[in-house]
Amino acid sequence: MRIVVLSDTHGNYFNLESIILRNTDADWIIHLGDGEHELDNFILSHQKLAPKIIHVAGNCDFDSLSEDVFILPALEHKILATHGHHYGVGGSLERLKALALTNGCDIVLFGHTHARYQSFEDGLYILNPGSASIPRDGNKPSFGHIDISPAGIVTNIVDV
Repeated sequence: MRIVVLSDTHGNYFNLESIILRNTDADWIIHLGDGEHELDNFILSHQKLAPKIIHVAGNCDFDSLSEDVFILPALEHKILATHGHHYGVGGSLERLKALALTNGCDIVLFGHTHARYQSFEDGLYILNPGSASIPRDGNKPSFGHIDISPAGIVTNIVDV
């Protein structure tokens, strides 16, 4: 199973479209917030892909009707997806990790910081794909992949 993860597109329709159209074979595409407007426009023009797209609300997705947290079962795993601004991800991941463990999740996805991050800690695979538009970590715009197979879980961050 392949899951594509992107975040913080902030109006950059070109990068959002490029990422998704390069990965149409993914089982799921998860947008972690701050890009709902361009994602809605993409879905309107690519309705066949809509059933595999999940979105959570970011702090800049004003008047969003999307959830703050989404939990997705993926084979024998559970993925927690959130933008992260309500969980203090700019300073610490402890609240986010506690939320994941409380909900039985072993994969945690967040955005908000515009900085790439991937690790395995406390039994959790944690991934922030960075920003697909405006990175703040000195890297190029990016997105992530999660591959889940019987052999295990692999996370990867890719330049746009």
